[in-house]
Amino acid sequence: MFLPVVAFALSPLTGATAILCGKLLDVRGGTITANATVIVDGGNIIAAGAAAAVTIPNGANRIDVSQGACLPGLTDVHVHLTTDPRYAGYEGLSVSVPRATVAGVKNARATLRAGFTTVRNVGAPGYSDVALRDGINDGDIEGPRMFVSGPPLGITGGHCDNNLLAPEFNFREAGVADGPWAARAKVREVIKYGADVIKICASGGVLSKGDQPGTPQYSLEEMQAVAEEAHKLGRKVAAHAHGTQSIKDAIRAGIDSVEHASLIDDEGIALAKQHGTVLVFDIYCDDYILAEGAKVGMLPESLEKERQVGKLQRENFRKAYLAGTRIAFGTDAGVYPHGDNAKQFAVMVEWGMKPIEAIRAATLEAAALLGSEAKTGVIEPRHSADIIAVEGNPLEDVKALTHVKFVMKEGKVYRNDWAETNHRRD
Repeated sequence: MFLPVVAFALSPLTGATAILCGKLLDVRGGTITANATVIVDGGNIIAAGAAAAVTIPNGANRIDVSQGACLPGLTDVHVHLTTDPRYAGYEGLSVSVPRATVAGVKNARATLRAGFTTVRNVGAPGYSDVALRDGINDGDIEGPRMFVSGPPLGITGGHCDNNLLAPEFNFREAGVADGPWAARAKVREVIKYGADVIKICASGGVLSKGDQPGTPQYSLEEMQAVAEEAHKLGRKVAAHAHGTQSIKDAIRAGIDSVEHASLIDDEGIALAKQHGTVLVFDIYCDDYILAEGAKVGMLPESLEKERQVGKLQRENFRKAYLAGTRIAFGTDAGVYPHGDNAKQFAVMVEWGMKPIEAIRAATLEAAALLGSEAKTGVIEPRHSADIIAVEGNPLEDVKALTHVKFVMKEGKVYRNDWAETNHRRD
């Protein structure tokens, strides 16, 4: 249910904007209000509800999106904006940090225009995601609100340590840290250079060379050290963990979210519920990897690994959902083209969720994981004016979320496909 509408009779707002919505989705209640109005001023939502109950301030701008359904800006908690699937496998060796950052500028804009007003970027070379976040915050470029990790932490030769080069190159990724105290030091280092969140690689992966998704990498002791150090410094931790044992070790270590969670078992699901750990299943990726991976240069061993874990991940997603675990929306964008994030909603519904539950994973649950629930995730007063509009009713057909026509972030319009005829001022 929406919070009470603010009255404007005595003190009309200046610079206010009224968004006229054909439908308005209340993600908390899972209900649609027809013919609704949202009042925005100073980058924040002032009022929201049925048009008859909301007073539009004199002189306010009006944005007519009455052909669409309005809902909160979406959040993807697992993206790699500076990564492009065109440079998979050995092709990735040709991409410099400056080039990755330039790609990030393009990908940030595509992501925002697709309706994702907030993202968590979990892994980027050379702090390119920090530069991207700061450029967005300073208004230099367009993009979503970003929570960034910088280089991910991992063991020597593990998923987060590129193994494509021969030994004579003596290459070592910036986030490599072996042992509890080295891992603590690396947490401090990435925070020093701008990380909002800590990303670690607890197990092997699919797109890395020479390891297996189910193989443990970081130990329980190492992960406990990372979690303790990060939490002490006010940061949460996301753990890449496909493997059964690594998932359970990450949960027991106090990690805040487990990414992929492909091979989680019943004990792992129970532990996640017990500890309140958020699970992030990137279950759309399987479609893209198996259909397009070979074309973009993904390694044959990576394609085989995906064939082994892809369906299992979806089956375990359904088990975890039915068991009542916390699930946040994360897609691993960068493995597939940026801007296609919303394609995952249909897969989540196919594998058990109701449309409103999939939407909550990308709004309420994602905001809670990021610690931004007081600012994002809902269209309610005192929250950031992050509002999108789509064609159709997403509660009836969740694929409507792939047809975003209007995007506002912090009160600024970045996309309005209906603007030509529908924007006017009193």
